[in-house]
Amino acid sequence: MFTVGTQNEEVRIKWIESSLLKIPKGLTVLDAGAGESQFKKYCSHLNYIAQDFGQYQGDGEVGLQTGKWDNSKLDIVSDITAIPLTDNSVDAILCTEVLEHIPDPVAAIKEFGRLIKPGGYLLITAPFTSLTHFAPYHFSSGLSRFFYEKHLPNNNFEIAEMQFNGNFFEFIAQENRRIKSVAKKYANQNLTIFKRLVIHLNLWLLQKLSTKDNGSSELVCFGIHVFARKK
Repeated sequence: MFTVGTQNEEVRIKWIESSLLKIPKGLTVLDAGAGESQFKKYCSHLNYIAQDFGQYQGDGEVGLQTGKWDNSKLDIVSDITAIPLTDNSVDAILCTEVLEHIPDPVAAIKEFGRLIKPGGYLLITAPFTSLTHFAPYHFSSGLSRFFYEKHLPNNNFEIAEMQFNGNFFEFIAQENRRIKSVAKKYANQNLTIFKRLVIHLNLWLLQKLSTKDNGSSELVCFGIHVFARKK
């Protein structure tokens, strides 16, 4: 059984959990763009506040949708670039898989800089590239390392850690696994056994190559995880 292309979410969640544990007990963390607050369970040692714009309902006719969405757990409903909290009012901000859904992600970074206390923490994950999802609230396919290296220092943050999730071969394998469902929906084709075998053989090759990978994440990966501190 090939695991290549299947570990995107698992790796990201493990990174979020371990990174949140680096924040000292009793501090306040704002989950910016919290959605259904899936990471609240990793914040039991912190004072947790959930913020989101609260407009996504899970349905839509374009791209990938969740089918349903629960906004009832939010503490703050607002634009992420204008959160109604005072300057230097939180110790940390968690923002995971959100920046691609913001028309102006740089404005969000600036807002995070306003809200986080000096010495505070910023945890961000976002795709390097992604398929259309949560439309119509999908404004970019993803962000490269150079976005963070440019805009975090410009807004008084120092990058302490940057993790690349996956690599070229893992990313291609992830999309390879979508061929069956995409072919059915967009090409009105149910793949034959032979065509499914071709996909299976491709996964075999991609797994072999991924085990020998030596830096292809600089070309493409699932996403980038950033742990930063406010100066």
